[in-house]
Amino acid sequence: MPTAPFDAILFDCDGVLVDSELITHQVLSEMLGELGWSIAPEEAMRLFVGKAVKDEAALIEANTGFALTDDWLTQFRARRNEALERDLVEIPGAGDAVRAVHDAFGGRIAVASGADRRKVELQLRKVGLLDCFAGRIFSGHEMPRSKPHPDVYLAAAAGLGVEPARCAVVEDSVTGALAGLAAGATVFGYSPDEPGHSSAGALRDAGVARVFADMAGLPALLAQWSGASAPDA
Repeated sequence: MPTAPFDAILFDCDGVLVDSELITHQVLSEMLGELGWSIAPEEAMRLFVGKAVKDEAALIEANTGFALTDDWLTQFRARRNEALERDLVEIPGAGDAVRAVHDAFGGRIAVASGADRRKVELQLRKVGLLDCFAGRIFSGHEMPRSKPHPDVYLAAAAGLGVEPARCAVVEDSVTGALAGLAAGATVFGYSPDEPGHSSAGALRDAGVARVFADMAGLPALLAQWSGASAPDA
């Protein structure tokens, strides 16, 4: 696969590599319900997808009267991780796509997620992709600012020794796409028209270079990319 015009590929995790959003937001909606905020998982996804729960403390307090504590966040992560260990599967086609891109770019790929490192590693291990990203996992929880700020993508590019402008970012949420764009990367928006992903229209409005709906087509999309205007895949 020709690598021009990119030197590295940076992947979001949730909703791009693993089908985790409904699982996570079912747990979140249950725990918010215990605090008095009756919210369906689908509505929780609309409000929280692409964002760190800890960064939405003001929204949660406004709807529950409860100020988030470290203990509550620890309980949330434990219940979430238990559900992910039980039910998580990969995004269709993601495993083969990642391995093809890994080989084509000589291992110059990374995960740049807004989630905590333990969750990212758990998920990649569960779907058999941890070996592809060993030593190249970057968590927004470990940055000064999480998405939609560019910090985690800038850190991933620096970790690979690549200029952000020479990176392609693969995202499925507007929040993440804005982070990749703010870093100066070319962003490809994955939108399979299913709950938990930003719509194709919203991703286009955010400024992504291309929207695509089938993760299996990502290697060919990157190989053929020239920056020219073309229909979404």
